[in-house]
Amino acid sequence: MRTIEKKAGNPLLSIYFTAGYPELGSTVRIAKKLEEAGADFLEIGFPYSDPVADGPVIQHSSQVALENGMTLKRLFEELRELRQHVHIPVFLMGYVNPVLQFGMDNFCAECKNVGVDGVIIPDLPMYEYEELYKETFEKNGIANIFIVTPQTSTERIKKIDSLSRSFIYLLSANATTGKTLDVGEDTHAYFKRIHDLQLKSPLIVGFGISDKATFQKASTYTAGAIIGTAFVKKLKEQDYMDQIPDFIKSIKD
Repeated sequence: MRTIEKKAGNPLLSIYFTAGYPELGSTVRIAKKLEEAGADFLEIGFPYSDPVADGPVIQHSSQVALENGMTLKRLFEELRELRQHVHIPVFLMGYVNPVLQFGMDNFCAECKNVGVDGVIIPDLPMYEYEELYKETFEKNGIANIFIVTPQTSTERIKKIDSLSRSFIYLLSANATTGKTLDVGEDTHAYFKRIHDLQLKSPLIVGFGISDKATFQKASTYTAGAIIGTAFVKKLKEQDYMDQIPDFIKSIKD
């Protein structure tokens, strides 16, 4: 498993995009271009028909991807060549329903086969993971990424940290994706509270990060941040592949 480690003085940038959007066959090409442009790790979303935690941009990308014919089976076929081209950590993100339809054992085995390092399944309850799936994940060397929100108790956060094998996904707020990050006093206090727990797992912030300013603010108390909606918007452009280097440069430089 490739690890998420903060570089001295440089916050980590993760990019999210939806597999099968804007077209089938683009997943590995986009991932390769993102690595070349300087992304530190990637989250590849597998589409679902009812993405309740996502804002309109990512919901639309999911809908288009499904209409294009993207499925978990198709995604794993595309990812067969992933590790010939991409060397940074890669995580899959999506909802539990399609995973259970595919079969959790099959899903974890396929993740291992194609070189995926971990998965983010926000609607997989922690107790279900512990009781039913933890052994399968660990046997295949797949990290399960847990999510912390402003309402998560300190006790639960420490439990999450003990179960984590990679990073902890820190939601900037209780909202859908695509909202602008508002780092006011409450958010600063929330980030600082988690930071001060001195957890063993790196903290990565998601939701509301869209540009250099919000990326730097979000990374003040964390190892880095994830950009999703702002990048998925770029994939609407006809020359989206050519725009990737400038997009990453605008965040990191």
